[in-house]
Amino acid sequence: MTTSGREPAVLSPPRTLELKAADWRGLRAVAIKLSSRQPLEFNLIEQSHLLVALEHARRYDGETMVEGLPKSTRRDLTHKLTFIPAGCAFSGWMKPLESLQATLFYIDPSLLMVDAGRGAATNEIRPRLFFDDDGIWQTVLKLKAQIGSADAGGGLYAEALGAVLAHEIIRLDAGAAVLPGRRGGLAGWQQRRIVEFIEEHLADDLPLAALASLAQLSPYHFAREFKRSFGVPPHRYHSNRRIERARALLANPKASVAEVALEVGFSGSSAFAATFRRATGQTPTDYRRGLA
Repeated sequence: MTTSGREPAVLSPPRTLELKAADWRGLRAVAIKLSSRQPLEFNLIEQSHLLVALEHARRYDGETMVEGLPKSTRRDLTHKLTFIPAGCAFSGWMKPLESLQATLFYIDPSLLMVDAGRGAATNEIRPRLFFDDDGIWQTVLKLKAQIGSADAGGGLYAEALGAVLAHEIIRLDAGAAVLPGRRGGLAGWQQRRIVEFIEEHLADDLPLAALASLAQLSPYHFAREFKRSFGVPPHRYHSNRRIERARALLANPKASVAEVALEVGFSGSSAFAATFRRATGQTPTDYRRGLA
């Protein structure tokens, strides 16, 4: 782990750390591999936005805290993303089960200042802890491959990828923020509460009445205002998020299609494959082959 993208954070006790870094316009990438399994702690506040891509990370104990979010004691963190806005506190501790491998991206806030299509300012971008997003992962892997590259055009390519990453983060936040230009709809606090609840219960059946109660509305009124805010009914939004989570899980070749189906709430592979194909035009197996 590093602070400000420059200096190693204080780790106690000392441990074996492999580190590779690259700097491009508005972006610094740091690939780390921590081979020690001794407990570690971290506590940092960055001046840049920080995206942490955990490629291999499992712990048998620990907790992670991000300012403004509930703390997480999740143990399997492999293939999870965390986004920490500039100035947001990020801390925790863990007892690793295996070597930790991750890539950290320090993003200049100016890259995320304004998205012309949506008018989003930096201070609207929220922290996110241990989430999945296949589009961001694909960009992360491409950027990591450019660390240490001797290609003369690699810098320009990396800067272009950095711009893509910034837009993907803005796009990600747009799904959970108030959508401008719509009349009516759910209030900002209602949208945040509902989106966070759905993300935490993607594998569960979510009755309309349960979601409506979170927004303190009747089911009829909630369904109408939800569609005004997000453009789709609650059940369709829930299904779309399940498919997005499945896409991220399928990127891990060690996970079988059946395991992915269960992880996102399907009782069997057949129902999962049918839903996945309707949403993406591909079967889960074909989608995975395309990634390879």
